[in-house]
Amino acid sequence: MTGVPVVTAAGSERDQRRAAAALTAAGVREGDRLLVSAAASPALLAVVLGALRTGIVPVVLDPALPAGERAALAADADPALDLGAEPERLLGEAEAPLAPVPLARPMHYTSGTTGRRKGVWSGVLAGDDARALAGEEIDLWEFGPGDRHIVLSPLHHSAPLRFAVHTLLAGGEVLLPGPFDAARAARVLSTLRPTTAFCVPTHLQRLLARDDVDWSSFRRLVHAGAPCPEPLKRAVLAALPAGSVWEFYGSTEAQFTVCSPEDWLAHPGSVGRARPGRRLETDERGQLWCAVPRWARFEYWRSPEKTTAAWRGDRVTVGDLGRVDADGTVWLDGRREDLVISGGVNVYPAEVEAVLDAHPGVVESAVFGVPDPDWGQRVVAAYVGGAGADELADWARERLAPAKRPKSLHPLAELPRTSTGKVRRLDLPGVLGLAGG
Repeated sequence: MTGVPVVTAAGSERDQRRAAAALTAAGVREGDRLLVSAAASPALLAVVLGALRTGIVPVVLDPALPAGERAALAADADPALDLGAEPERLLGEAEAPLAPVPLARPMHYTSGTTGRRKGVWSGVLAGDDARALAGEEIDLWEFGPGDRHIVLSPLHHSAPLRFAVHTLLAGGEVLLPGPFDAARAARVLSTLRPTTAFCVPTHLQRLLARDDVDWSSFRRLVHAGAPCPEPLKRAVLAALPAGSVWEFYGSTEAQFTVCSPEDWLAHPGSVGRARPGRRLETDERGQLWCAVPRWARFEYWRSPEKTTAAWRGDRVTVGDLGRVDADGTVWLDGRREDLVISGGVNVYPAEVEAVLDAHPGVVESAVFGVPDPDWGQRVVAAYVGGAGADELADWARERLAPAKRPKSLHPLAELPRTSTGKVRRLDLPGVLGLAGG
């Protein structure tokens, strides 16, 4: 099959050295931020790795962000250089030496419970910590020179970028088929025969519905990002080679568990056990805390109060609720109350509501998720006001990234509330006749 970029470790290494040389010539120094918001390409991977291997921190943004949201994040990140959508600008002729492993982690922005995005910042790592961080990821998934990794999710998300980067560091190849399309992905899987992939359950749902996918080349398919329904998980386990379907629980901030096929079959619905070098426990409220090694520490960029709230010594939480069995098996009992996970993307109602409430025909709105067989959850909005649903959908389309746009909008005379005036979100699906999905 032609037309699908295949990034080799050797070819990318050369381009990484070119990116490093251009960054140095531009005056970008260790610890500086480099902003880029581009679609997946060999140049994007080379720039990210060339920066990381010189101690420069790439800030990778969604290229589909509305201009206003991108501008706000760019101002917050305070980059030494903003490449926009053109990482290839750095790939000149001069080359510079690179460290053997990344000296930093990319800074990704993750939404907070208030809807305001937070940068996840790890700074520049000492040599031993940098080697440990890279070694942990490569060893866990056993990446090697024989791997051909297919990218199914956008590279501005942390997990897809992490898998692609460490495949190249381990000497393997990376396939970049472009934005996810089930028919195209099926052709690539069947003809270019990747050995590894990271995906979210929505990808699996779409691909398992087809009869033209050859899964036989896989040694490791890893999913995360949203709960995987048990029937879908069993179908994936049956379709792929024995031992190849793995799962993990983590976040942009930190990685917590890994779940082998054997562990999942022994404990269906669990998310496995703590990753090597980590320990999970719950507090009195059922909130999960994870003790992480030194090289996995982070802070929220320019948010010391949020950083303090997330850490207790070497333990960190992202606010998820769960439980840990005596044998170490971890179960998620629920995400943060206001979080909607649609297609593996975290959507915070407060962020969407702020956009809807800014419409002159909206008095107030409430956003929530309902079950969806393809996306895990879909985003739904109820609102009070004279705006038409189609008019409000157009408003949202101009101001929100695709995953955050409500899939349906429902006018109400008033929103259901508690005696203290809080909106009863959990009642809204029933009020709107959506309780069954």
